Amino acid sequence: MTGPLKQIWDDVAGLWSLVKGLKITGAYFFSRQVTVHYPRVGVDNLETFRGPIELSPNPEDPNLPLCIACMTCASICPTGAISVVKKKSPKPREGAVDETAMARKVSKGPGKFTYDYTLCCQCALCVENCPAHSIRFSNRAYLAGFDKDAFVFDLLEKFGDKCRGSG
Repeated sequence: MTGPLKQIWDDVAGLWSLVKGLKITGAYFFSRQVTVHYPRVGVDNLETFRGPIELSPNPEDPNLPLCIACMTCASICPTGAISVVKKKSPKPREGAVDETAMARKVSKGPGKFTYDYTLCCQCALCVENCPAHSIRFSNRAYLAGFDKDAFVFDLLEKFGDKCRGSG
């Protein structure tokens, strides 16, 4: 087809696709809403929300994280959003005879645990592969900041000074 006949055919085909699209839009317009809009995020909707990760507290001592500083999370993170530094072992005291007893007293844990939320791709590899189950997603849905540095978190901050340094 050429000329005015082709133009008429293109117009009819265009109108038909418009009617077809409006039919689909109309069907979804009157159906139940599936998407939760941002301002309506509430406590009821946070069960499956993946916010920035956080460290779980130790059930025996809530002032310490469950983390054993095995470095699995940092090594498995595809974007490098997690950085963990192990606690330094205390220096042996003079006159300490039993070094194995002293080694048992050294608590395993991170000396520094940094998390860059701007690099995180929410893949959950760190949460799934943590052998101590010390990493979980938070339900902090309302994060805001003026620059990128506001989204670099020190995850040991909530535990205070007890878990830092050389125990």
